[in-house]
Formats: sequence, structure tokens, C-alpha cells
Amino acid sequence: MEQCQIWSVLSLCHVALLYFYCAIRADLLVLFCQVRLNCISFPFNVSGWSLKQKSKFSKSSPVIMLGKSYELKDQERFRRAFVSLLWLTYRRGFPPLAGCSLTTDSGWGCVLRTGQMLLAQGLLLHLMPPGWTWSVSHHVVKDDMDLESHPANSGQSFKEGTNKRGRKLSLGSLLDRPMEATHRRVVSWFADHPTAPFGIHQLVELGKSSGKKAGDWYGPSIAAHILQKAVATSADLPNLVVYVAQDCTIYLEDVKRLCERPPPQSWKSVIILVPVRLGGQDLNPAYVNCVKKLLTLQCCIGIIGGKPKHSLFFVGFQDDHLLYLDPHYCQPTVAITKENFPLESFHCKYPRKMAVSRMDPSCTIGFYAKGQRDFESLCTALSTSAETYPMFIFAEGHSQEDERSSTPTNNITYIQRKNERRVGTSNSMDEFVLL
Repeated sequence: MEQCQIWSVLSLCHVALLYFYCAIRADLLVLFCQVRLNCISFPFNVSGWSLKQKSKFSKSSPVIMLGKSYELKDQERFRRAFVSLLWLTYRRGFPPLAGCSLTTDSGWGCVLRTGQMLLAQGLLLHLMPPGWTWSVSHHVVKDDMDLESHPANSGQSFKEGTNKRGRKLSLGSLLDRPMEATHRRVVSWFADHPTAPFGIHQLVELGKSSGKKAGDWYGPSIAAHILQKAVATSADLPNLVVYVAQDCTIYLEDVKRLCERPPPQSWKSVIILVPVRLGGQDLNPAYVNCVKKLLTLQCCIGIIGGKPKHSLFFVGFQDDHLLYLDPHYCQPTVAITKENFPLESFHCKYPRKMAVSRMDPSCTIGFYAKGQRDFESLCTALSTSAETYPMFIFAEGHSQEDERSSTPTNNITYIQRKNERRVGTSNSMDEFVLL
């Protein structure tokens, strides 16, 4: 009798285990489908099918980010600066884009998102005081980096530094309020809503004049022209213009015509976007130091670039690795109509890096000048940093583009180096569309 009871119990256990096994398999299948359809967000970056671990950073080398140098022996300063960058990613669940039923840009909008991030950095420089950082960033900067060596008391010192920073912020919170209101307003301009001046709906609409529609692949040059139109049509930024270089050339008279105003008004501020191609199928090694030098300039606001079919926003470097923000992370749409909508999803606390040699040769480089004197300093800095093989040049006068249509084409302009072999670019033409 006891033996029968034992076998009954074992049978019930077997059935229960089988049930749980099937349930787990079903949950995994649902999870797999959600990932395949980009319908689920993870607490870490998702890029294609690979789940990336934290990038490792060396404590012995400085990190250069948008013209500033950070020693990682004192991590908090870099962490706060990085977290303060605006992070614009794939979103899902926003109102359908005009002319289609798409409610997400996952899988096709990464170049537009990196373009948004570059423009956002320019707007923060334009509207915020020098050295501004997000006042809430001290709450979200823990465990965001993987350093190659850790001192024994690193956790304690960081905690103490955070507490001190928190006390200072509480005392100065009244002074932070106007800046935080501006910060929140800038974020709202990039909302996933038809009324947002720099949101995905507006950028897609402006891209139609360049032959693009929702779901298409946007190259970094097309993105530059879309950003130019977006700022030009916005009523929120009357003192800011965007100039897109033609044929790898910044024409000084064209910039002057855009920025100059009758006295006693001062020059308008300007964001300069330079679409370039830095090699054939792969990045020409001659440009590696050029890219790094540009990121050491305070006038640089980042690079729309990445890897083939995988756009990233480059903001700095450490040794021979580029630091970037990744838009390939699908998050729910935030309702910015709420008075205090959450800001955390617009800031990334996980810095990533990749070997500069893996950078796709097609990219758009961004610069910002507050006024005429800053523009002249920008020209001097860029001319001084130019190598034997410049990525772009300055020229007096006007571009010939004024006499032609302003719609971007698929033609690519090179500044060819002596004795350099031209490499076919048929494959990468599918990845990036450049002038």
C-alpha cells in the first residue's frame, strides 16, 4: 500500500515537472517572438540579436568627450557629463506616421535617431550655460562603467561623493529650476508626436522631399539636410540656423549669409553639418587621427556614423576606441503632454565604445558656433587640426549648389589623396546615401 502511494506521489511530481517544463518553453517562445518583433525592452542595450555587455574602460588613459578630457580615477565628473547627454532611441507605440500604419521606427530609424542626438547636443550648447549637467544625474550614475582596475575603497568614495553632491544640489535646487525647465522643453521637442518640431513624425515628413518615406533607410547626409529643414521651419529657434556643407566644402560666404543680421543685432548661432566619406568599403586608416582630433575640439557636437546598417552617435574616444550612444534600444513612447513626464529614458548611463577601425567611412560631423567670433575660432581650430589628408576644406565665396536643386543626390564627393586607389562602393551605397 505504501509503495502505491509512493508511486502516486512520484507520478504527480512527474506531471508537475512536465507542466512547468512546457510552461517555461512557452514563455521562452513568447519572449523570443517579442524580441524578434522588437516589442520588448531590456535593461541593457539590444543590438540586432546580440546582447552587449558593458564596455571596459582603462583608468590609466583619459576619456575625451566633445572637447573635454576626463580622468577616470575621478569617475563622477565623467559619469555626470555622459548621463547629461540626450539619448534618443527607437520607440514603439507612438501615433501612426503619416501615410502608413507604422507606430514604431525600430529597425529603420536609427540614422534619424542619431541625427536627433547630434541636434540635441547643439541645442543644449545653444540654450544651456557652459558646463551644464543634468541636476538629477547624480541619482543614476552608479554601476554604469566597467573599469579595468578598481581600488579597494572605490565604492565608499563614490558613495560619499554622491551624498555630498546631493546636499549641494538640494541647496541650489532653486537655481536649477530654470535650467531644468529648458532641459525638459528641449526633450519635448524630440517627442514621438506629430506636433514635436524635431520628432520622428516631422523628420519623416521632411524626408519626403528627398525621396524618403517611413520604413526607408536614411543615410547620414540625408539626415543632415532633414535637420537643416527642421530647424528652418521651427518657430522655437529664431536665433539658430543649420548649414550643410556641399562637396566636403564649407563656403564662408554661404555661412555669413545665413548668420548675418542688420546691426545692432548679432550673428545667429550656427550648427555646421559636414557629410563626408572617409574611405572606400572600410575606413581609411589615414583618417583615424583626424576623427579623434575633431572630437577633442569644444566646437564639435558629435558624429552621425556607426557600422554598416547600424548607425551610432560618436561623442568621444579613449585610446583607439570611439565612445558612442546607441539608438538600437526600443523603448515605450513617453507622453510628454504630462506636466512632469519622466526624463530617465532620454538619458543613458551605460557608455559604450568600439574600435575606431570598425567605423563606417560614411558619416556626418557636427559643429556649433554661438556667434561670429566663435565661428572664426571654429574655422581656425578646424584648419589647424587638418591633416595632410583633410576630411573637408573651407572656401571663400558661394557654393554652386545655390544654382542647382537643393535636394540631395546619391553622388559622393571625395577629397582624393595622392597615390590613393579608389575603391568601389556599391555595397556601402546601400548603407549610406551621401552627396
